[in-house]
Amino acid sequence: QVQLEESGGGLVQAGGSLRLSCAASGRTFSRNAMGWFRQRPGKEREFVAGILWSGGDTEYRESVKGRFTISRDNAKNTVYLQMNSLKPEDTAVYYCAAGPSHHVYDYWGQGTQVTVSS
Repeated sequence: QVQLEESGGGLVQAGGSLRLSCAASGRTFSRNAMGWFRQRPGKEREFVAGILWSGGDTEYRESVKGRFTISRDNAKNTVYLQMNSLKPEDTAVYYCAAGPSHHVYDYWGQGTQVTVSS
C-alpha cells in the first residue's frame, strides 16, 4: 500500500504562483512514477505532470509546459508541483498519484483545491 497526502492548494490571483506538495508513505519503493492530475469543474480528470523517482524523467501536459514544474525529493519521499503564471482555467482539484510507470497510476491522494481568480 502507498499513502499519498497533498498540500499547498488555495486561492490565488491570475498570474500568481502556488506550490503543491505530495508526501508519499508506505511501500513507495514499489511505485516508480509519481504524477499530478486535475479535475476542472464539469470536466474529466486529466494528466498534468509526471516524474520518475529513478532518473527524474518528466512529462507535462501541453497546456502547462513552461509554467508548471514537477520535482521530487527522494530523501523526503515528496513530490512537488510548482505552478507559475496561473490562469483561471487552471482552477481544479489537483490529485497526486503513484504508479509503476508513466501513464499507469493506481494510488491516489484525496486532492487539494486550487482556485485562480481573474
